[in-house]
Amino acid sequence: VPFVESGGGLVQPGGSLRLSCAASGLTFSRFPMSWYRQAPGKERELVAAISSAGGKIDYADSVKGRFTISRDNAKNTVYLQMNSLKPEDTAVYYCNARPPIGSWGQGTQVTVSS
Repeated sequence: VPFVESGGGLVQPGGSLRLSCAASGLTFSRFPMSWYRQAPGKERELVAAISSAGGKIDYADSVKGRFTISRDNAKNTVYLQMNSLKPEDTAVYYCNARPPIGSWGQGTQVTVSS
């Protein structure tokens, strides 16, 4: 499994979390990367994307202004800083290349609840 996500947890509405994704077995710096999420009973959706060098970034409308994606190619790691979390952000969060490659990791559970 080339991607290992971490950093999830239980947080109150309005709180923050920082997710990390460590990649292995690929030339990380060559791949655009993305964060995806899947809520119970819903399709997996794209949350944020970053180009291979980090110069181009896109967000889903639902997270714009609250989430920030970044990457450290020296550490083969991509991050997702999530602020002002809402209950509707509750999901399992995954990282992968864009478009996705290989197998998916186990993801990291984010639960936003009071």
